[in-house]
Amino acid sequence: MSDLDFHDRDKSPPIRVGISSCLLGAEVRFDGGHKRDAYVNGTLTKYFEFVPVCPEVAIGLGTPREPIRLVRVEDEVRVRGVRSLDLDATQPLREYGREMAGRLRDISGYILKRGSPSCGMERVKIYSEKGMPSKTGSGAYTGAFMAEQPLLPCEEEGRLGDPVLRENFIVRVFVYHRWQRLVTEGLTPARLVDFHTGHKFLLLAHNQSAYRRMGRLVAEAGKQSIGELGERYAAELMSALARRVGRKQHVNVLQHLLGFVSDHLDASDRAEMVEIINQYHQGLVPLIVPITLLNHHFRRHPSEYVARQYYLHPHPHELMLRNLL
Repeated sequence: MSDLDFHDRDKSPPIRVGISSCLLGAEVRFDGGHKRDAYVNGTLTKYFEFVPVCPEVAIGLGTPREPIRLVRVEDEVRVRGVRSLDLDATQPLREYGREMAGRLRDISGYILKRGSPSCGMERVKIYSEKGMPSKTGSGAYTGAFMAEQPLLPCEEEGRLGDPVLRENFIVRVFVYHRWQRLVTEGLTPARLVDFHTGHKFLLLAHNQSAYRRMGRLVAEAGKQSIGELGERYAAELMSALARRVGRKQHVNVLQHLLGFVSDHLDASDRAEMVEIINQYHQGLVPLIVPITLLNHHFRRHPSEYVARQYYLHPHPHELMLRNLL
């Protein structure tokens, strides 16, 4: 499958992704500033249609405004003003999170502002009533949103600087978008089998145990309610893909794929392919090198089954996500 084929297979309306407004450059921070992210604005805007949200402005806190933070009050975490303890935005932020989770059912991912008491996904500082940070948690808006949409791929902009986390997030966004399209078009046993077939090697790389469980789930297609089966499958799918993939797991999949073309290669080409996979395993070359060579061999010796595998082309080549893996 060429890059053109990737785009042909994924022709659809733009992929909508939620995002904290400040990351796009909107001046909505408590100090009237922004946190414009270069990668988001310079690269990802070419592939995603961003849906900006600033929950603090939305609930009426205004700009500029008094900063807020997470504070543990007895057994509960509240969102309070840093200077004015009578400022408590906990309930409005939670309610707005639930509201937006219902309104944004069509988004396929969410990029959140790291460390924000409203938008932070994790590791947001929680202060004691005396003003000392002790533990960490998630922002009030994001916590409520994610509870309503637990399958949605979410990530913080700071973590997108890590090549593994960046590729993992974008893979999940594309897969979840395909799943949403499938459900919208109408889930049937045959369509579920087709979807699973195309994602088999991607799942094998992320989580072998889930790969086996999902195979058994798909085998039940046509024997039970497709709606219930689809919900169970989607939960397993997104949970499996959330696991990071290391070199060992990629090598396992690369070797499986080599098995589909090995008999068509002469001794020299086969030895070269094995050596390139070994070099990747040792960290001497990035993942894109064995992937490119495998695609070369499959263009010369096509396999209908392999051509359906999103593992070889999980996202547009222009994103160059596997060049640093």
